[in-house]
Amino acid sequence: MSEEHSTHVVSYKFNILVWLDLLIFTLVTIEVAQFDLLALTVVVALIVASIKTFLVGSYFMHLKFENKFLQRTVLGVGLLFIAVLIVLFSDYLF
Repeated sequence: MSEEHSTHVVSYKFNILVWLDLLIFTLVTIEVAQFDLLALTVVVALIVASIKTFLVGSYFMHLKFENKFLQRTVLGVGLLFIAVLIVLFSDYLF
């Protein structure tokens, strides 16, 4: 059984740009933590973390180049894991 794997080459320049984006979003996370935005603090932090997760998964883990089934499976498992963590370990419920 031989499977065909299409190779994809991502340039170093592109990887560096994605890495710089991750650094910028990390700085945004740090800056948001300095301000008291009340309930929006958690929302903004989760949005920035979601963007960073998308960048890492898509480009550094090469999910962008995989088939749609694998992309959706990884997304579904990730969302399920986050939902379980929020429900089981959330201090907001108590």
